Amino acid sequence: MRLSICAYAVAGLFIVANGAQAADGKALYDANCAACHNVLAPKIGDKAAWAPLIKKGNDALVQSVIAGKGMMPARGGHGTLTDADVKASTEYLVSKSK
Repeated sequence: MRLSICAYAVAGLFIVANGAQAADGKALYDANCAACHNVLAPKIGDKAAWAPLIKKGNDALVQSVIAGKGMMPARGGHGTLTDADVKASTEYLVSKSK
């Protein structure tokens, strides 16, 4: 019985740790988005290119990433990204492009 309790405790720690990683927008951006958005339009930091997109709001941008838009495939081509991951990386990108 004790082993089972320990196993649940360790599993809980991994779940909490993974949740903390999901909130790290910069790390998610660097690992999943930077390859394109550092060289292709709209580039991170390009205020003029991002202004009309940012004006639509974060929820609309997140939904665009989840569904895909133009040349960008759904979830930026990284199907394992959760909605929370997409939101965190999108918010980071927007923060650097205002």
